[in-house]
Formats: sequence, C-alpha cells, structure tokens
Amino acid sequence: MLTKSLAYLSQIKENNYREWYHENKQQYGEAKEEFSAFVHKFIEIAMQIDSSIKHIEAKDCIFKLHRDTRFSKDKSPFKTHFGAYVARGGGRKSEYAGYYVHFESGKSMLAGGAWLPPPDILKGIRNEIFHNYEEFNNIISEPNFKSHFSEMDTTDMLKTAPRDFPKDWPNVNLLKYKNYMVLKSFSDDNMLNDSILNEMHTACLTMLPLNNFMNRVIEDLR
Repeated sequence: MLTKSLAYLSQIKENNYREWYHENKQQYGEAKEEFSAFVHKFIEIAMQIDSSIKHIEAKDCIFKLHRDTRFSKDKSPFKTHFGAYVARGGGRKSEYAGYYVHFESGKSMLAGGAWLPPPDILKGIRNEIFHNYEEFNNIISEPNFKSHFSEMDTTDMLKTAPRDFPKDWPNVNLLKYKNYMVLKSFSDDNMLNDSILNEMHTACLTMLPLNNFMNRVIEDLR
C-alpha cells in the first residue's frame, strides 16, 4: 500500500540535498500520490468515528516535505517522513485535537490529542483536567485505552506545577504536560500491510474520548 512512499523516504534519508531531490522529482511525485491516497482512506475512517470532522481533503492535511531550517542547527532541506493531521476545521492548520499519521521507516505512528497547543488552549485544557479530574482519569486509565497508549507525550514536560495551579494538588503531574497527546507506534511491516487501516480505525476509536474532552474546551475558547 505504501511501498513507493517507504522506498522514497529511505532514499531521501541518505540523499538529503536539493540536487538529489530535483533529480528524482518523478519518484517523489509517485510517493506523494501514494501517501495522499492513503490519507484519503484515513480521512474516511476519521469521519466515520468523529462526527466533527467534515469536508476535509488529503491536500489540506498533508504537511510539506520541505523543512523550515531558519532556526534549526540541522540544515537538511527535507523531512525524512510524510505526515498528515486530520481534525475539524482545517486539517493540518486546525487548532482542534485530532489524529496525526506519521510515516517514516522505523518510526511510523498514529498520534492523537493536542500537540503544542497555544497558551490559552493549554491553560484551558489544564483547567478542565483540574476541575474534572475523575472524568479525565477515567479516559486515560481505561484498560482498552492503556492497551493502545501507554502515557502522554512527555516532551518538555514542566518540572513543577504551572502558574495559577496549586503545587500540592495530588494529581498535579497531569497538569505539567505541554502536549496532551498520545501515540501508538507501527512497524514498517504494519504500515505495508493491508490491515493497517483497520488497526488505525481501532486506535482512533479508542482515542476519541480524549479528543472530545479537549475539543469541548477548545470550542468554548474559539
């Protein structure tokens, strides 16, 4: 299903410079078209599960291959993965919690939730967790949820309670995240198997309560 995409990404990882990219534009076009077809099918899955997602096309969800290197020490011009974000209100540009597909040799995953939300949304999510702890805890501790997603993303997690929240709250660790996101990894064999969309369907259905919890906060703010 994604054989051309995987082959291309493996090659650009070894040839990450503009000359190679331009010499192999046809190969890139075929890989992108293949991944776009996959994302189209994934959108159909997401729309079946999450009724808030409507009228989104693959082109609205897929991220560019070119990297923004202005503020990075790594000046490699291209990403070594394909990615797409499916969510209500604009695909990859949406502020709502949604579903992210990351395809990269040895690092493929399906993620859900809110990645680096802006300050007002982040504070809103923390407030909702603080005032509705039992509901949130029931979502993330549900056995089926834990069988798919072990924990929240801990990237840049705060070391102490965020401002305006009590440091002695028993569940304060739940307020320290900067990303309220979970992920499920897939092997290359998984991604090339025809059953991958069924596996992603199950995972998306499992993360839906988490996204709904956060999206009601975002909807109130927006």
